Amino acid sequence: MINGNFWLGKKVFITGHTGFKGSWLCLWFSTLGADITGYALQPPTQPNMYGLCIINELMTSIIGDVRDIEHLTKSMLEAKPEIVIHMAAQPLVRNAYQNPVETYAINVLGTVHLLEAVRKCNSVKVVINITTDKCYENKEWLWGYRENEPLGGYDPYSNSKACSELVTASYRSSFFNPIEYEQHGVAIASARAGNVIGGGDWAADRLIPNCLDALLKNEKIVIRSPYAIRPWQHVLEPLSGYLLLAQKLYEAGVGFGEGWNFGPNDCDARPVEWVVIKMCQLWGNHAAYEVDKTFHPHEAHHLKLDCSKARSRLKWSPRWNLEHTLVKIIEWIQAYQHQSNMRDISVRQILEYSTSANEVYR
Repeated sequence: MINGNFWLGKKVFITGHTGFKGSWLCLWFSTLGADITGYALQPPTQPNMYGLCIINELMTSIIGDVRDIEHLTKSMLEAKPEIVIHMAAQPLVRNAYQNPVETYAINVLGTVHLLEAVRKCNSVKVVINITTDKCYENKEWLWGYRENEPLGGYDPYSNSKACSELVTASYRSSFFNPIEYEQHGVAIASARAGNVIGGGDWAADRLIPNCLDALLKNEKIVIRSPYAIRPWQHVLEPLSGYLLLAQKLYEAGVGFGEGWNFGPNDCDARPVEWVVIKMCQLWGNHAAYEVDKTFHPHEAHHLKLDCSKARSRLKWSPRWNLEHTLVKIIEWIQAYQHQSNMRDISVRQILEYSTSANEVYR
């Protein structure tokens, strides 16, 4: 259970706040009364959720690059945060094939810079590095990966996130060792989410944005890997996990300073084609799709997460199943299509999620 009283007035520093997940998290923090400072590049797409929801009015927004260690450190020192959530990343698999150097610079060295800034900022008590389910060495297993499985990554994006995990573990051992917690007072964890979907995502080469773009244009949806299985989850699912984890780290310290999976129930690890069929049914209006049979770079075929540890120790579990998640996405994009107030729509979804009982939408 997320404790709203805990977050009231807490000073939070978020990298990547202008992105899809970062925008949703900032909006959620604003409903809890947190004092938010964000550090990120300009929003990566037009349109974008950050702009549509006018999130800059709810926080202190700093436009900066995590590759600029001096600016990042200066910004953190001025913000004096208690809790740091590192979300800034180059998040796209196919873009990483085209720009591997940039991907490693942002995802790996950016993590180093963030943790170096934390070393100099005495106010910080909690750090969560947000990585991905793709950080594991993918063996195309039918079962979910646990937090103690080997890290790896076939493609540059996945591998860069595994490297970011290793950087986090190294800094935790070398500079924020749990044995010396009384001296440094910093608890560090990493969080690995599944395929995060929701309204407000316009990133290229992602299934849901591609579907919605085609639907809005009355065009056929084009998919490239119909049988690839992914752990789909609404964006609010992992964000709720981050909030719970941050609170545990703050209150209990290093006992929770490790890697954590936040993914859907096993039944919601579905093939791409299943998701697209459901999207077409929900949209109506003769929506259709086709399979692109041209060559595409390697992507994992089968990927699931085992979230037993989060269920047991954090008392976290998914609330919205995949079908309900797709309903909420269609609801969001149709509100956007009708030029509704998207901050109000998004806050309403956050409140609906926050108050929904775990058993309702399974």
